[in-house]
Amino acid sequence: MKQYKKILPLALALAAIVSCTDEHVLTYEVSKPESVAAMEYVNRYDALKSYVDRTVNPNFKLGTGVSVGDYNSKNIVYRLTNANYDEMTAGWEMKHMAIVQNSGAMDFSTVENFVETAQAAGTTIYGHTLCWHANQNATYLNTIIEDEVVPGTGGGGNGGHAYFFTNPTAGNFWEAQVCFDIDPYLDNGTQYVLKFMVRATNNGTIRAEIQSSADYSSDGFGTFNVSKDWQEYELTATASKTDRNRFIISFGDYEGTVFIDNVTLCPADSKKSIITNGDFENGSTGWGGWGGSSSRGLSEDGEGYSSGAAPGYAYWFENPTAGNFWEAQVAYPLSYLDNGTEYILKFVVKATVNGTIRAEIQSSADYSSDGFGTFNVTKEWQEYTLSTYASKSDRDRFIISFGDYAGKVYIDNVTLCPSGSSRSVIVNGDFESGIDAWGGWGGSSTRGLSELGEGYGGTADEIIVKTDEEKDEIITNALETWIAGMMEVTKDYVTAWDVVNEPMSDWPDQTQLKSGVGKDLSSDEFYWQDYMGKDYGRKAVEFARKHGNGNELLFVNDYGLEGGGQKCQGLIDMIKYWESDGVTKIDGIGTQMHVSLKLDPIAAAQQEDNIIKMFELLAATGKLIKITELDMGIIQEDNLASMKTADATEEHLMAQSELYEFIVKKYFEIIPVAQRYGITHWAPTDSPESSSWRGGEPIGLWTLGYDRKHAYAGFANGLAGKTIYTPGE
Repeated sequence: MKQYKKILPLALALAAIVSCTDEHVLTYEVSKPESVAAMEYVNRYDALKSYVDRTVNPNFKLGTGVSVGDYNSKNIVYRLTNANYDEMTAGWEMKHMAIVQNSGAMDFSTVENFVETAQAAGTTIYGHTLCWHANQNATYLNTIIEDEVVPGTGGGGNGGHAYFFTNPTAGNFWEAQVCFDIDPYLDNGTQYVLKFMVRATNNGTIRAEIQSSADYSSDGFGTFNVSKDWQEYELTATASKTDRNRFIISFGDYEGTVFIDNVTLCPADSKKSIITNGDFENGSTGWGGWGGSSSRGLSEDGEGYSSGAAPGYAYWFENPTAGNFWEAQVAYPLSYLDNGTEYILKFVVKATVNGTIRAEIQSSADYSSDGFGTFNVTKEWQEYTLSTYASKSDRDRFIISFGDYAGKVYIDNVTLCPSGSSRSVIVNGDFESGIDAWGGWGGSSTRGLSELGEGYGGTADEIIVKTDEEKDEIITNALETWIAGMMEVTKDYVTAWDVVNEPMSDWPDQTQLKSGVGKDLSSDEFYWQDYMGKDYGRKAVEFARKHGNGNELLFVNDYGLEGGGQKCQGLIDMIKYWESDGVTKIDGIGTQMHVSLKLDPIAAAQQEDNIIKMFELLAATGKLIKITELDMGIIQEDNLASMKTADATEEHLMAQSELYEFIVKKYFEIIPVAQRYGITHWAPTDSPESSSWRGGEPIGLWTLGYDRKHAYAGFANGLAGKTIYTPGE
């Protein structure tokens, strides 16, 4: 239609010219290009979702995959999605790696905007995904299960290697530098601690910083003195940009040779509580509160928590009558907490009456908060360790809310600490295995590995190895923290989830779980099942139920189920195993269906048979069935390579339309009405050449210019269960 619309104005202009000479009227006829005429029938179709029979399929959702950034911007993707689909799935932004930072902090701001925008438009969101092996922040997950390193005591002697750098003539400080490239980027807003030993041939001053290689901006650790004797330094700096990716030592204004050793650069490892006197043995200074008839104060001597010694004091608060939870609170004022940082709350508690109360960190300016969740109180002392992340920069108050509890509560031994880390982002900082990624530049300066014996001496670090059981516990907690955070910000609107994604192996046995053991893993791969075992799926379901609203529909999703192998049956059997405990309930099964049109007739017939068999197996489970990520490439006959959009002929695109129609029709024919959750078409448009997903392939229902393709008609026909329009009409 685009070409036709360009031709029409020309015809009208010519007609206007000749109308001025009545005696010489000429007739101009412009025929439509064949390509335009062939596509006119497609534009007669209505919006896709209008072809779903809602009387027969009242709960069916027609979905699509979206870029959240595009949708939130309310551009053409926003309009196309809302016009044609009931539901959408985020392609990236709701996945672990998009949310979880290297420190473990979680940033849900984009997701919150997505939910708000979708809710206003009335388009639902299908959650993707809670537990997967890909698109995970593997850096963080591998960090928390690393063996603990207890630094050696050090000493005054020399031994081993050090790193040296020399500058023969002093000039400007930036004219000679040593660098260590950091991958991935440091976390914006996080404080980093630099520790190292240093000596030099001449006394002087040099400096260190963390830098962005893109624009050379930096956050400085400051200057430090060097002398002929080894000195130990511990310096700090806070990353103020998201692209800090280099550690720099600048020594252009120093003349001589510098030796450094035992270098570590870690996120701040704090053991100091920001709540002081949390055992209340020196009174209750700083604690206060409010709420109706509630009261609070220092307990009698002897009423505090005892772990074998004299019990001392506790802090108590009492509410005579239960109401709304916020109507009675205990508060402790804080200096502003670090935005994005995880805080660990520890305390012991008992009460006169069993019940439930809650704790949070709050902003006094607007009363917004980040919750540690609710916890039970009983007549016996209980010990709790809870955690939350500061999601705003003005969190300045710790709050316990107990307005919905009637009775008296005692708390003791309260601490609130930033979550600690012992992992250095500079590896091999003692240089005993070489210089690795260290480098530098500047005038006549040089740098390299010192001679053996010129390094700093001292006792070796002690390695405390984590057991498999400890790793299981740590990773299980990390999964719950992630799921709890996601559910907290989405549960009021997102009611269906891929709770486990792509669990089944491709080779050699499709009836078993995937594993990362023995594989060269990419930077975003982390196999939860390798640490949590076969029951990891049960845990994912448990956490989603626990932290959701209780009405979520939870799906297990995988690809290749239509491939004709054992994967579909293997997935069904794995779900049966997870549900065999009598507690776990999985609502539905998702089949991705990233298929390719096969031009060979024999292969095409086998493909259709496999699709029918898959739908029959899935229907027999009695569970909700969803096609979660349907898209379609084209396989070239000569070399089995994927065809590019430019090479697809009209015949190819018509055949693609027919296969789309076949798949959608078979879904409605084979899957019973009560089990039809919906169909999501993964990529509305053909894929750009630059895309990491089927780049340059004609997989969409629209072209990249948002013109409908034959595939649009085939998909609509499938939804309607009949041919609506035919080419040439």
